[in-house]
Amino acid sequence: MNVVKGQKQQYVTIKGTKDGLTLHLDDSCSFKELIEDLEIKLSLNQKRNEDVPFVPVKVKIGNRFLSHDQEEEIRSIIRNKKHLVVDLIDSNVITKQEAEEMRKKHEIVSVAKVIRSGQVLKVEGDLMLVGDVNPGATVIAGGNIFILGTLRGIAHAGFNGRRDAIITASVMKPTQLRIGDIMNRAPDAVQTDNNLMECAYVDDNETIVVDRLQQLTHLRPNLTRLEGGI
Repeated sequence: MNVVKGQKQQYVTIKGTKDGLTLHLDDSCSFKELIEDLEIKLSLNQKRNEDVPFVPVKVKIGNRFLSHDQEEEIRSIIRNKKHLVVDLIDSNVITKQEAEEMRKKHEIVSVAKVIRSGQVLKVEGDLMLVGDVNPGATVIAGGNIFILGTLRGIAHAGFNGRRDAIITASVMKPTQLRIGDIMNRAPDAVQTDNNLMECAYVDDNETIVVDRLQQLTHLRPNLTRLEGGI
């Protein structure tokens, strides 16, 4: 590749928007090169915005991972320029902790046991329970609850506020159902063949309804997607 003598690589692109400035930082150069170019570009831009009271700045760093000290250095450079205020640093990279939290929220936890009176089983994602939930027992999930057994206790799906979560059971005789922040006590089960599983979901009237499991195909079509398996 031919490089024109005297031509300097551009690592920072500044774009003005109605909400302020957006800085696009190159994610392939060294951090030292990035910082040097950032200083230069902000100094040039400052001369064009001397009459502006303050300008919110969004920083997009692409696929670059920044340590805490590196992020603070970028924030400090921007803050030290007159009229500039850091609004957001946006990255495509997530931390190991964030990735672990996402995994927990989307995984299906499979448990084979009977949940007895006084016991509480809680998972972050979806729960697949092979066994019964006895009266006085509680199962809680951040996502959906699938019970291959009899539900006679309490089931709370979508405990973080997910009203689109569902609860299914081979035999639906709960003392209480909760989905998101909606609760009802001992709902009337649909009169169906005893061999048919039932499901509970929140309808358009923000009420928990118990119906035949087959209705979920139309009510929650996204349940058919495969994510990770169990």
